[in-house]
Amino acid sequence: MSETTHIFALRTTANREDQVMDFLTSNCKKKKLAIYSVIRPHGMRGYIFIEAEDKRIAEQAAFNVPYARGILPKEIEYAEIEHMLEQVKRDVNMKKNDIVEVISGPFKREKAKITRIDKAKEEVVVELLEAAVPIPITVKMDSVKVIRRESDEEGKEE
Repeated sequence: MSETTHIFALRTTANREDQVMDFLTSNCKKKKLAIYSVIRPHGMRGYIFIEAEDKRIAEQAAFNVPYARGILPKEIEYAEIEHMLEQVKRDVNMKKNDIVEVISGPFKREKAKITRIDKAKEEVVVELLEAAVPIPITVKMDSVKVIRRESDEEGKEE
């Protein structure tokens, strides 16, 4: 790609980032705008990033989009958001029946067994091991860490 691209931050209503992304992408397709990517950084509320040819195109894409609050005046350097993109690059090293520890949320420090993995949504369905009745709980992949593989069950325990 010979032309340079620019990254702009679009302020959104908190917790409406996904809706803004949907409206924005369909807007771009309808208007055939030169938008190269739309990024919703995990854990950052109220902002999404737009990679576009120039600011005018980014503003056109966000024009009349519900919950969009406007493009910030200053352009964003790639280096500023690069660390937010790392998570997507990693391959999911989780398998069904792995024993995991929940590392955030209301079930923090609980041990659980993975029963299903949804890579598209970046979610896993787990059953808590200490629960009297196994109840499936859906959590984000980054809320759990693998502590034991099903294959090394007969081996060591941490």
